[in-house]
Amino acid sequence: MSEEILMNITPMESRVAVVENGVLQEVYVERDRSRGIVGNIYKGKVVRVLPGMQAAFVDIGLERAAFIHASEIYDRTSKPDGQEPGIVELVHEGQALVVQVTKDPIGTKGARLTTHISIPARYLVFMPHNTHVGISLRIENPEERDRLRQIVEGLMGRDELKDKGGFILRTAAEGIGENEILADILFLHRLWETVEEQRKVSKAPSCIYEDLPLHLRTMRDLVEPDIEKIRIDSEETYNKVTKFVRKLVPHLDGRVEYYSGERPIFDLFSVEDEINRAMSRRVELKSGGYLIIDQTEAMTTIDVNTGGFVGHRNLEETIFKTNLEAAHAIARQLRLRNLGGIIIIDFIDMEDTEHQRQVLRTLEKMLERDHAKTNITGVSELGLVEMTRKRTRESLENTLCEPCPTCQGRGTLKTAETVCYEIFREIMREARTYDSDSYLVLASEQVVDKLLDEESDNVAELESVMNKTIRFQVEPRYSQEQFDVVLV
Repeated sequence: MSEEILMNITPMESRVAVVENGVLQEVYVERDRSRGIVGNIYKGKVVRVLPGMQAAFVDIGLERAAFIHASEIYDRTSKPDGQEPGIVELVHEGQALVVQVTKDPIGTKGARLTTHISIPARYLVFMPHNTHVGISLRIENPEERDRLRQIVEGLMGRDELKDKGGFILRTAAEGIGENEILADILFLHRLWETVEEQRKVSKAPSCIYEDLPLHLRTMRDLVEPDIEKIRIDSEETYNKVTKFVRKLVPHLDGRVEYYSGERPIFDLFSVEDEINRAMSRRVELKSGGYLIIDQTEAMTTIDVNTGGFVGHRNLEETIFKTNLEAAHAIARQLRLRNLGGIIIIDFIDMEDTEHQRQVLRTLEKMLERDHAKTNITGVSELGLVEMTRKRTRESLENTLCEPCPTCQGRGTLKTAETVCYEIFREIMREARTYDSDSYLVLASEQVVDKLLDEESDNVAELESVMNKTIRFQVEPRYSQEQFDVVLV
């Protein structure tokens, strides 16, 4: 599988695209005015304790207070009866607390916090508050897992490194030698000492550690051994990335390229077109079937339809092939759109249990390449596939779009006929309350046209019953649902 990373950098915005076999798989967008804060470490102040929720709100200097649950406070100790202490025993209002952001503010929700601090480097994640050694589940070879564990535990046993925190070995550590791992450990220890110094001199609320910008996080977190090229269209950013690579991941040095072509870098592999298509509810499948993806605050639902695909043998074969293709497309769309939280998938009903198993297995296999943690809970009694995908930042749609000002995000408008009848009711309401000889209705062109055409008989009857004159005026700036009734 060929894989490339494209970076489009401008002074106000950075965009990164992950392309596999010429097809866009993931997009990351970071704007200077609204940079994500996941991974940042703050010295915050507890502003409110909520015993009923076993949680607290912490001021970290953002517009909204951030949220931390009692289970996310690392220095929890068990009571003599074996129970965990409650939130009121762990923090109090006005207390300073060193916290790390685990989820960006999303919608109306504030950031999510933890005191289980972790700082990533290329091969390791440093955990200053414990001495645990963990290994990424994506490193599956048991011999390699044992080798890496022995290296890290051996290095942690040295006098100068003893009792100075624990580590998790990242997927990128597979095949890496002791020298590279030691360099990561020393780098992380120096970085943590800097954070500790900042903590001592800073006042709450303040940021004491800021994660790397997108282009450097990409090199640290997304670049895997099978990446063939990293193309960057900014010479300044290319120089920064090259310096970063030579220092921390020298084996990637020859794969980083400065792209100076006249054609915009995101026009390669039709990345720009794919981003625009990712804003649509409907996703076409090559077979003629399609997906409908609806994103709500509570969950995302995905409906699979056969569309124009009729198959060649029978209905069951048609359904099975459509569902298999949909499983591939859904896994890609989850990554591309960065959909998180609860996800409900309504595959087309299959009678053959072996077909059901194969579709589910295909979805699981396609999700193995997903950088976000996913969990498929199985098929519900209603035949729906229920799954979760870890959400740490806004979805692509929420990053690039805002609710429609006309429909307020509903996706539908009242019909012109409905608005006409609302106008009739408003006129009758006004007639009972105020004494006026005539009324002027201001409305959109579609509504006024309907009032003067199909509803003209109803208008005449209303004028006759009330013995009043009703006039209409088109207001070009009004949406179809807006209107005003003016006493004349």
